[in-house]
Amino acid sequence: MANNLLKGKRGIVFGALNDMSIAWKVAERVVEEGAIITLSNTPLAVRMGTTNELAEKLNAKLIPADATSVADLEQVFVQSMETLGGKIDFVLHSIGMSPNVRKKRTYDDLDYDMLITTLDISAISFHKMIQVAKKMDAISEGGSVLALSYVAAQRTLFGYNDMADAKSMLESIARSFGYIYGREKGVRINTISQSPTMTTAGSGIKGFDSLVDFSDRMSPLGNATADDCADYCVVMFSDLTRKVTMQNLYHDGGFSSMGMSFRAMEQYNKSFDEFKDEEGKVIYG
Repeated sequence: MANNLLKGKRGIVFGALNDMSIAWKVAERVVEEGAIITLSNTPLAVRMGTTNELAEKLNAKLIPADATSVADLEQVFVQSMETLGGKIDFVLHSIGMSPNVRKKRTYDDLDYDMLITTLDISAISFHKMIQVAKKMDAISEGGSVLALSYVAAQRTLFGYNDMADAKSMLESIARSFGYIYGREKGVRINTISQSPTMTTAGSGIKGFDSLVDFSDRMSPLGNATADDCADYCVVMFSDLTRKVTMQNLYHDGGFSSMGMSFRAMEQYNKSFDEFKDEEGKVIYG
């Protein structure tokens, strides 16, 4: 149900690839709530995905751009302000990719060139995005900037690999820039630590199906879906959260506060033998 929470606001949504993407759901919801937006993703993602369909559906300009390129980001903000008719009120960073994960390199056997790529795409791009916007004075007073994170920034989760390092950096950037941008322009910067969500990017992580199931068993409210996350983003972009900044906001059904649930314990008790090799030795993942 629409409540016009974002009526009259202008936004940029980075990272919508297809209808499995959280960014896709966010784009739909913010427009439903009265906002006008532009969309951006890499030229390759635009060709591979279905973002053009979303742009047509929402009557939103699609601006292909590499979020690791300062020059490309400058064009995104310039074209967005021209298209939308003024400064930007909210920005969503929903960007993450790890070549090490894709190539199945384990954390103790990382390719360091790939690690640099992971950090640049998944975290440093957030800094570049904010720095470009600040230097251009492209975000309105009291604007809201969000990035999507995950609890692996605080806790070790098998298979999340160097993306955990990237998410830690992402959250640090939100705090450091949140102080500066908040003090100078009243712009709030936060991260949302979302439940594991079955997106195209997430499904590439080793054991992701099991991670989703485990999280759902652990969380008293169950996993938050992409649609749930879109609703939360709407609130964070709205004027209802004008004093919330520099926070990592858990949106995970309670998972981050749990130690062990009854459902997870029951499953655990059934599975001791599954993690031993043929010689009876315990396998550590």
